[in-house]
Amino acid sequence: MAERVYPSSKPSNPPPQPQTQNVSSFPAPKSHLYNTTRPTYRPQPKPRPRRRNCCCLCFLWTILFFLALIFLAAIASAVIWVLYRPQRPSFSVSALRLSSFNLSSSHLSSHLDLNISARNPNKKLIFFYDPISISVSSNSVDVGDGTFPSFIHGTKNTTVLIASISTVNRDLDSGSVSSLQSDLKRNNGLPLEIELDTKVRVKMGGLKTMRVRIRVSCDGINAPVPKGKSTAMAVSSDLKCKVKLRIKIWKWEI
Repeated sequence: MAERVYPSSKPSNPPPQPQTQNVSSFPAPKSHLYNTTRPTYRPQPKPRPRRRNCCCLCFLWTILFFLALIFLAAIASAVIWVLYRPQRPSFSVSALRLSSFNLSSSHLSSHLDLNISARNPNKKLIFFYDPISISVSSNSVDVGDGTFPSFIHGTKNTTVLIASISTVNRDLDSGSVSSLQSDLKRNNGLPLEIELDTKVRVKMGGLKTMRVRIRVSCDGINAPVPKGKSTAMAVSSDLKCKVKLRIKIWKWEI
């Protein structure tokens, strides 16, 4: 008897499935537009201006420091004033004699005797003077230079400083010669200006200050000029001089 073969209920190879295409809809969903895994943006706080605050504090402390120094200096000055009553020394020209004055077309030779009276009006202050340089001029033309020696100026004391000032064959330009010749024609004598430059220290009790520059200026002097073999008369006017402190700050001097 012949054997029948029946086909299987399930096919050996499944029929091909129809391919489907992903068709995106428009507009696209929000999940497609943005990456949902990206963290949410949060604005960062602005950094604090620490450096600026630090500069402001430094500037403020500097101002306070200088104000404290000024305050302490004012207190010290007030104490010194109450204890010592400091006064400036005074200077005057007690005698001056122009013994010779020879002017040529380009040279000058002269000799001048000078007495300066220095007075210390203080009861408790002593002045220590360095050597004093002397400059004598006539209408800004230098006619002689000299020096006074250093000395100690005691309390309530008057000291007379004596110096001989000479110049020999000093070269002069034509403008200086013309200026001196014009001054020599004056009847009241040769106008002179005298400047003294030195450094001084002050002793107050057991304390000595630093050296301070001072300049003494004496003007308004008219010295008779000798003519021929005649001797010039000495001038005794007791002319008061101006005393100025010369304080140097870095490159400037006031």
